[in-house]
Amino acid sequence: MIRSVVRGIGSALPRRIMKNADFEGMVETSDEWIVQRTGIRQRHIAADDETTASLGEAAARAALENAGLTPDDIDLIVLATSTPNNTFPATAVEIQNRLGMRHGFAFDMQAVCSGFVYAVTTADLYIKGGLAKRVLVIGSETFSRILDWNDRSTCVLFGDGAGALVLEAQEGQGTIADRGVLAASLRSDGTHKDKLYVDGGPSTTGTVGHLKMEGREVFKHAVGMITDVIEDVFAQTGVSAETLDWFVPHQANKRIIDASAKKLGISEEKAVVTVHLHGNTSAASVPLALSAAVADGRIKKGDLVMLEAMGGGFTWGAVLVRW
Repeated sequence: MIRSVVRGIGSALPRRIMKNADFEGMVETSDEWIVQRTGIRQRHIAADDETTASLGEAAARAALENAGLTPDDIDLIVLATSTPNNTFPATAVEIQNRLGMRHGFAFDMQAVCSGFVYAVTTADLYIKGGLAKRVLVIGSETFSRILDWNDRSTCVLFGDGAGALVLEAQEGQGTIADRGVLAASLRSDGTHKDKLYVDGGPSTTGTVGHLKMEGREVFKHAVGMITDVIEDVFAQTGVSAETLDWFVPHQANKRIIDASAKKLGISEEKAVVTVHLHGNTSAASVPLALSAAVADGRIKKGDLVMLEAMGGGFTWGAVLVRW
């Protein structure tokens, strides 16, 4: 059985770090208020010369170096983003060009904060279908471009960044002892669109727009939706919270992460948390957290790792990977 095995990982962050105290002269808030409600202490904000494409390229190059590969070895690029450089063409194609890749194919995937989980699942299917042997899966965002910096309920939550994986086709035995993507569960429900959205777009306003969120409503639905897809993956594989090595959730809010882990019976020590450093980086959040946990030696070859995310739409999903 063909499995999509992680061959390399990388990340990239903008140079500028914006701490909670920096907001105190902009909106009515405080470091204490932000930390207490979200767990966020700082976030990275892209400069004018840093874009979704440039951050995505940097993360991709880091992942390729980690894998010991070059762009010539890649067949497909899947970029998860809600903040593309242009309405079209796909920013994945721009990254393909920046990498000097003149073969294969590339496209964007838009599922907001769930984008990276959706992209890993999509890449896995392309690999299993035989259309690609090696895939660069990237999550890259510049959410600072779509924030209303006068809205204290949203502007303090988000940051910019990128993370990337190289997935490679390898032969497995068809058991959960295999390395690679073992199972996935994806969901969406458009009835919740107005709870988290951007109030602009080419077909409606002809503008980019700003992010709008009903925070309490998102929180209310998040834990149930997250546990739903993870329990589905547990059922598919026979894996349990006890046998899981690491839980890498979307880094939106520390309280959501804690509540989800508690409901699932996942111990606090198994949860990878970087929300205090990066804020909510949407589709970049899961690969940034993964990259941090691999870099510091927590996640090792053979570990069972659960990825999870929920975002606007609503969209939500989970992927189980043996590292």
